[in-house]
Amino acid sequence: MGPFHEGLVSCLLLALAGVAQAQDDALPLPLDDVRLFTEALDRIRMSYVEEVDDRTLLENAIRGMLSNLDPHSGFVEGREFDVLQETTTGGFGGLGVEVGQRDGYILIIAPIDDTPAQRAGIRAGDLIVAIDNQPVRDMLPEDAASLMRGEPGTDVTITVSRNGLEPFDLEIIREVIAVNSVRSRMLEPGYAYVRIPVFQLNTGRDFQDEVTSLLGEGDNLKGMVLDLRNNPGGVLRASVEVVDTFIDSGRVVYTRGRMRESATEYFAETATVAPELPLVVLINGGSASAAEIVAGALQDHGRAVVMGTRSFGKGSVQSVLPLDGQRAIKLTTSLYYTPEGRSIQAQGIEPDIVVEEAFITRRPRNVAQFAEADLPGSIGNGAGAGQNTAALVSAAEVISTDFQLNEALNLLKGLNTLRPR
Repeated sequence: MGPFHEGLVSCLLLALAGVAQAQDDALPLPLDDVRLFTEALDRIRMSYVEEVDDRTLLENAIRGMLSNLDPHSGFVEGREFDVLQETTTGGFGGLGVEVGQRDGYILIIAPIDDTPAQRAGIRAGDLIVAIDNQPVRDMLPEDAASLMRGEPGTDVTITVSRNGLEPFDLEIIREVIAVNSVRSRMLEPGYAYVRIPVFQLNTGRDFQDEVTSLLGEGDNLKGMVLDLRNNPGGVLRASVEVVDTFIDSGRVVYTRGRMRESATEYFAETATVAPELPLVVLINGGSASAAEIVAGALQDHGRAVVMGTRSFGKGSVQSVLPLDGQRAIKLTTSLYYTPEGRSIQAQGIEPDIVVEEAFITRRPRNVAQFAEADLPGSIGNGAGAGQNTAALVSAAEVISTDFQLNEALNLLKGLNTLRPR
């Protein structure tokens, strides 16, 4: 055994002696397994068909340890540090997808709105089986994401498997992804629609400003649809601020893990923008992490009706733990819990009202069917001209293509019908 391995064994033996003293509840490293590891390392180093440097072998060993823990833990170095920064601040290059892992393949958790991936037809739940004809079976999600990134304007071909169909290829042109994390419009007079495609550092503040602006347009705002469908999550603090827009007290979310510092709690503040505004939250299988925190908290507080389909179930917290100046490990250190203590992990948020995705087909009016106003010489109602519905036609056309949104709007109207006038 060479001096490199002798040094490694010495370090491991020192760790064996010191770990039990450092943490009372920690188990000492098994000496026989340490020797087995160093023996395997030495065999690979000396006998592999090609020479492999020690640093590569050790980094691969670290990657192997992390990849078998859970889909979200991993080894981070070089460009991946920049990617972590970019995805939280709002600009990065690539296709615009959040990926995980399922059955050894790369899972699309959600495509981000108005990105090359969404425009190409990528859907939440799709499996990527190859990237530029390179199979991705058992590839780590961060490695697959790295393959999909590249210079803006260049193309990448991904092979997609969907719902048991034959795999098909999509050629997508990479772009610089600049995400606007809050968008809104009026569905009908009095009913607002706000979309959050991803949670970034400024999302909470932007969302509160948007709601304040909608409320400031008059006293006629009767309800809001908050669309978190296909939202892959993002910054935890931003999700807390979104919830705080609608509640003025109580716990929003808390985390628990093995380490004492992993136990955190987040509470609402008394300064609340819209404490009584009727609210429907839309979720689906692409709603994950921070999006699930928002839906779960508003559901537990009885502050919103959650509608759609069960969310993704990503309720774990990843911490970036530096190893040196250039490398780190992204490690799952705790789990999220809703205010009432429900774990999101692998369970997701079950909506109050299940509404599957569908399209609405409007039946044409029967030409033989008449109303009173259609009869010759009918008497008017004395209230003047009828309502100008031109402004509502456009919104109706949009809603007719989105069954879940249509049902959310109908529910808000029903809630307002029961409110005192």
